[in-house]
Amino acid sequence: MIQMFYGKRALILTCLLAMLAGTGLHFLYEWLPNPVTALLSPINESLWEHIKLIYWPYLAAALWLNRGRPGGIRPWLLALPIMSGLMLLLGYLYHIVLGGEAMAVDIAIFVAVMVFGFWFSTRFSGPFHGAKWMVPILLVVGMGILIALFTLWPPDHILFIDLSKTGAWYQIPC
Repeated sequence: MIQMFYGKRALILTCLLAMLAGTGLHFLYEWLPNPVTALLSPINESLWEHIKLIYWPYLAAALWLNRGRPGGIRPWLLALPIMSGLMLLLGYLYHIVLGGEAMAVDIAIFVAVMVFGFWFSTRFSGPFHGAKWMVPILLVVGMGILIALFTLWPPDHILFIDLSKTGAWYQIPC
């Protein structure tokens, strides 16, 4: 069994850089509005669009940390759909159920989800091969496709409503 080891310094630094990248991505579309930045950056304040803040920086961090480690990225790819679901769930609970609007809570959710992803991914040991390890790869590719599709054609659903335009939480149609 191959032990996957990541130095604490490298993990912490990469996590911090991923968080900074996610923060920068939040404003990228506003600074440079075009189709490419729309795929990388939230185009509005919907819960779904904020998955991009986790998806792209975490994927880049996972690729960076696992360069030269065949199969080592697979636990990181397993974490990414879990993190995205957690981001949606916590955002839904805070904004829709509780009606929260504090930016500090949004930042705390983002940081907590990102830290969870870096922690969770390091809980696995290799080897990471076989059919069951294809599932995370397929999920991440599927998420990328959904991000692209829902950026271009967002469904009429609560997760895709621009929360900055809705005002109070009880005005959002469920």
